[in-house]
Amino acid sequence: MELNSVKETGVLIVGAGPCGLALACDLARRGVPALLVEQAPALFPGSRGKGIQPRTREVLDDIGVGDAVREHGGPAPVGMVWQNGERMGEHRMFRVAAPTDAEPYGEPWLMPQWRTQEILLARLRELGGDVVFDTALTGLAQDAEGVTAQLSTGPVRASYLVASDGGRSTVRRALGIAMTGETVDPAPMLVADVRVAEDALDRLNWHMMNTDAGFITLCPLPGTADFQLAAQFKEGEPDTSAEGVRALVAARTHLEAADVTEVRWSSDFRPRAALADRFREGRVFLAGDAAHVHSPAGGQGLNTSVQDAYNLGWKLGQVLNHGASPALLDTYEQERRPVAAEVLGLSTRIHRGEQERGAAAQQLGIGYREGPLSVGSAGVLRAGDRAPDGPTGDRRLFDVYRGPHFTLLAVGTDAELPRFAGSDVRVHRTDAYEAYGKGLFLVRPDGYLGWAGEDPAGLARYLAPLGVALTAG
Repeated sequence: MELNSVKETGVLIVGAGPCGLALACDLARRGVPALLVEQAPALFPGSRGKGIQPRTREVLDDIGVGDAVREHGGPAPVGMVWQNGERMGEHRMFRVAAPTDAEPYGEPWLMPQWRTQEILLARLRELGGDVVFDTALTGLAQDAEGVTAQLSTGPVRASYLVASDGGRSTVRRALGIAMTGETVDPAPMLVADVRVAEDALDRLNWHMMNTDAGFITLCPLPGTADFQLAAQFKEGEPDTSAEGVRALVAARTHLEAADVTEVRWSSDFRPRAALADRFREGRVFLAGDAAHVHSPAGGQGLNTSVQDAYNLGWKLGQVLNHGASPALLDTYEQERRPVAAEVLGLSTRIHRGEQERGAAAQQLGIGYREGPLSVGSAGVLRAGDRAPDGPTGDRRLFDVYRGPHFTLLAVGTDAELPRFAGSDVRVHRTDAYEAYGKGLFLVRPDGYLGWAGEDPAGLARYLAPLGVALTAG
């Protein structure tokens, strides 16, 4: 794709990490013109964000990559604690629950970040989009009608700009938006993708060693021949060279330096938690790490980032393609910033050993009950709740919801249902189901209940600002 041929677009997305790619996919399936640019020459090469939580698996399934995620990922292996070269016993890293009708994914799924990005890029290309690499943002200005971005390859005019360019976000700094936070742990960390001789270490366990110098873990990455190495440094600075990584393994484990046959990628960082003071400035939005930076403990950062994209994508689509009130875009910050703040606290507590990686880490309980788009209740649910999955005839409710549309779900009721102009809303009836009870439920395109009630009174009034109209008569 030649950037110089693109002078105008609906949405300019800066940064092709998981957040930017997910947003680009969501906009592409809605028919929203979008341009995704990335400063680097290729996708991020490391495994850093390797944990896909159950709620994010639902999101990825809706975007159309569920099969690929199942094929290329796998469950987290059971932890194995070592001491002085001896196995001391198993340690369960995550809560594992049996899948249910309402919650089809019962455990986190491991897949290296680079693979997640490859899968999303392949989906984006299927939908007719792509990434423009080697393209940096050098400046931006906005007015009442749009944003003019200066890129290293020329100017682009967009209705809206979304910054998904990471914790050191160029866009956030250009806007002067501060990040408020704290250092989670003063000890720096090293993370690396390594390969280990087959006879030196098995791939059945997530191997953990605690030493006076700091812990070290080696986690086999499903679908690859790699291990992700993570190590804490109570003193000194990490040496990210291949020789430094090999020496680290030899110093803290029973392995020899030569057992590390390849160091494929390595990086260092200091665990911190920080939240942008605001997620929007005019026609520019912050998403993903540009808006919130997490400790890696608990696997929350990538997941929260993808769900930012999922929340923002349908709102941009309704405003740009369906005439929704621009005020709808205000609800992105109103809904997502409180979630990010809550998840930041969770990941920090997990890092410090103050909370287990339990049900909260799976993000299935996240909702928007107190949000501005949540109206009403019915059955056992309130507007703002996640819409549960479940059987309906010969398919699943998630099959009904899949796609860029709203769904009006009638559960166990004979209430007369309205007819909608266009295909923005699909209507579906199903039998009474304990996860819902009985009633009418409007499922938003991002899988949350926007409106709920016993009859459709008030539904038209709710939908009008969202760019959805009922037929006359």
